[in-house]
Amino acid sequence: HVTGVQTCTLPICIGDRAQRRSTILDVRAKSGRSGELVFVTVRHDISVDGRLAISEEQDLVYREAAGAGAAAPVGEPAPVGASWLRTWRADAVMLFRYSALTFNAHRIHYDRPYATGEEHYRGLVVHGPLQATLLLDLARQHAGRPLRTFEYRAQQPVFDGETFSANGRPDETGADLWTSNEAG
Repeated sequence: HVTGVQTCTLPICIGDRAQRRSTILDVRAKSGRSGELVFVTVRHDISVDGRLAISEEQDLVYREAAGAGAAAPVGEPAPVGASWLRTWRADAVMLFRYSALTFNAHRIHYDRPYATGEEHYRGLVVHGPLQATLLLDLARQHAGRPLRTFEYRAQQPVFDGETFSANGRPDETGADLWTSNEAG
């Protein structure tokens, strides 16, 4: 599970030399309904020519492995009334490429036998940050102005082969964005 806040202060253009510095800010262990959890807060600062362009803070949640046959948690229903909508169907190639692009080596995103046999998911897991990227792109296409801040929280897994959508509804201060799958 991932939550994140991203703030952009400078645009980054194709060809710019950028540097990313990642810092672990906090590590906490907790017990929850699904078992043992470890919360890790990481900040990523991306600079161009020595000037901060993007600061992103992520709260990563690592959970104890689910046992075989364990039921997935039930998520909240998705909002209705999207003004913006784009539909996706992630496949193994898309997930592998995103893993490579983001240096994410967690096998639940590209190794089906591991994801289903060891982690007991029903398929490959669509990255929370990939869903966030798709939401950012949807907002960028429709906002009519540069995006400054983006916050997200991954609450329910989406799996490869499922149709899911990036949705948005603008309001006076920004927009509400969400992904939803066939179950809502």
